[in-house]
Amino acid sequence: MRFDHVGVATRDAAAIADLFGALFDAPVAHRETFDGLDVTFLDLGNGYVELLEPLDDEGAIPRYLDREGPGIHHVALATPDVAGALDSVRDHGVELVDERPRPGAWGHDVAFLHPGSTGGVLVEFVER
Repeated sequence: MRFDHVGVATRDAAAIADLFGALFDAPVAHRETFDGLDVTFLDLGNGYVELLEPLDDEGAIPRYLDREGPGIHHVALATPDVAGALDSVRDHGVELVDERPRPGAWGHDVAFLHPGSTGGVLVEFVER
């Protein structure tokens, strides 16, 4: 596995994209509307920053923003086999958010590990 991206919850993805673009020379690599979110990926050269802006008040990201405020939401690791990675962590007793891979942004299969089993960090596997 390797680092893929860090997901950042925000109420203003365009402003953060402009800020990070100027501060870190991180151009927009991809933008899409997915699962009730405006999702923007900024290219850092060795991974991405994924900006997650909710389009309405329903869902995990709006709840996260209401509870925690803007900031880092998750860390994503790339793997060639999400299902196999889930089997491996399941064998180690890790609680899963997703029992099976599901469609994610940019057309990749993804799955999340419960932060209660990963030191308080929401971990996402991304199949690449």
